[in-house]
Amino acid sequence: MTAGELAIVLGTVLCAIGFAALVVVLARVLQSLRELQAEVARLRSETGPLLTDLATAVDEARDDLDRFDRVLGSAEAISANVAGASRVTRMALSTPVIKTVALASGTSRAASRLRRKERSR
Repeated sequence: MTAGELAIVLGTVLCAIGFAALVVVLARVLQSLRELQAEVARLRSETGPLLTDLATAVDEARDDLDRFDRVLGSAEAISANVAGASRVTRMALSTPVIKTVALASGTSRAASRLRRKERSR
């Protein structure tokens, strides 16, 4: 066997070993891809119901927020009505109350002056 023939045989053996190694690597990659596909399918089956539950929870939260918004609007309207009523009541009653207090004060002063005059006689 000549050196050229030996080089060809050696090159062929190395190529066969390289091809076998490539086949083994590709088989491992294929196995990993299949495992990954199975894991993705399992993840999808688990997350599907979770996404449905999440959508339901978001809808319920939106409904609760709308209801709270209506309650808050009603509370604001009631507060405005109470403030208006108290302002009207204060305006309507302040003058008579002031006059009544002034009349009572004046009457009590007049009564005390009359008592002093009667005592001094």
